[in-house]
Amino acid sequence: MVSLKINNRVARRLWLAAQGLATAPTGALDVLQIIRQLGFVQLDTIRVVARAHHHIIWNRNQHYREPMLNRLLANERRLFEHYTHDASVLPMEFYPMWRRQFRRLKEHIDRSSWYGTMLDAAGRDAIKARIANEGPLSTHAFDTKASGAKGMWKRPPHKLALDYMWYSGELATSHRENFKKFYDLSERVIPDVFHSKEDPDDAQVDWLCDAALHRLGFGTLSEIQKFWGAAEPREVKAWTERAGQSIVPVELQAADGSWNKSFALSDIEKRLSETGATTSRLRIINPFDPIVRDRARLKRIFGFDYRIEIFVPAAKRRWGYYVFPLLEGNRFVGRIEAKADRDRGVMTIANLWAEPGVKWTTPRVAKLEAELARFARFVSAGEVNWVCPRPSRPSS
Repeated sequence: MVSLKINNRVARRLWLAAQGLATAPTGALDVLQIIRQLGFVQLDTIRVVARAHHHIIWNRNQHYREPMLNRLLANERRLFEHYTHDASVLPMEFYPMWRRQFRRLKEHIDRSSWYGTMLDAAGRDAIKARIANEGPLSTHAFDTKASGAKGMWKRPPHKLALDYMWYSGELATSHRENFKKFYDLSERVIPDVFHSKEDPDDAQVDWLCDAALHRLGFGTLSEIQKFWGAAEPREVKAWTERAGQSIVPVELQAADGSWNKSFALSDIEKRLSETGATTSRLRIINPFDPIVRDRARLKRIFGFDYRIEIFVPAAKRRWGYYVFPLLEGNRFVGRIEAKADRDRGVMTIANLWAEPGVKWTTPRVAKLEAELARFARFVSAGEVNWVCPRPSRPSS
C-alpha cells in the first residue's frame, strides 16, 4: 500500500486541531466535552500560576473557571480519577475500558519492593472498614509513620495502602478539597452501569489504541502506547495486526524535513479535508499540556526542544523552575517564566525568551500582552508586573 504523505505544516495543523488548540478558546463552554476530546487531563499539585489541569482546560475555552472541574468529579460523577502516565481525570464512560489498567498496576505493585512497608491485607481491610463506616477519608485520617531515614518519596504504610487500593480500583477518588484527595469505596463513587461492566481484554486494548490514535491524529506505535500508558508495546503491535483496514500507514514530514512512518485511522483523508486553518492567537501553554507532554513528538513535529526543570538543581537550569512554552498559531515562538501571587493580585514576569529566528514584532508583542492579561484575570490577578526587560513594540 502506498502511504499517504503529510507535510509538516499540515501535520501541525491536524495535531493542534485534534488537541483543541487550532481555534480560538471562545464560544459555549462544555468542560466534559473538552476532556473527552483530550482523552484525559493530567492533575498536578504545583500552582505557579494555575494548576496544570485548570490551565489545560482554560486554554481550550477561557470561560472555564477552577471550581467547575471538581463539580464534574465530586458532584455529578461525570469524571473519575486514575493513572494514565500520571494522575489524571477521565470521562466516566471510559471506566469499563480502564479495568485492565487496575489489574496492570496492581500486578506491577505486587512485584515491586517499593511497597514493602505497606499495611498488610488485614490493615488494608481495616482502612476500607473505616471508609465504609465514616465515609470518604483522606490520608490525614490515618496516623502510621514511615520508618527509617527520611526521603523525598518516603510514604507511611497507610499511604502506601491507600495508593495500592486506589491503583487497583478497590478505592476511588470521591472528591478533592484544596487538592487533598479523599478516598471512598469504588462502588460508591462509580455509577453501577460503568462499575459492573467489563469488556474482554482484547476489546479494551482495541479501544485504547483506536481512541489514542483518534486523539493523536497520527502516531508511531510508541506514541500510541504512551498516550494512555495502559497497554504494553507488544499489545499495541498486536492491535495493528488485527485492526485491518481501520488503520492506514502514513508518512509524516518532521520539522527538520525528514520523513517518518506513522499510522492513522482510515478516515485520515476526510479529517485532513475538514481541518481548517489554525488560529493565529498566541497561547501560554502549560508544561503538562498534552500538546507538549511527549517531548520527542514535540521536537519532531514542531522543532521545539523543551523540558520542565522543576527537578533540575537551580544552578543547572537552562531556563527556570516552571517555564511556559509560547504557541503562536502552529509555531512555538518562545518561553516565559511567570508566577502569580493570588493574595496580592499580581502576576510577575521573571523571564522571556524568543526562539531562534523569532522577533518581538508589534503584532506579536500585542498578542502576548493580551494573553498575559487574560491569564492574569483567570487567576484573579489585576496587575502584570515585569521584572525582566519588557519587549518593546518596534516603531512602524
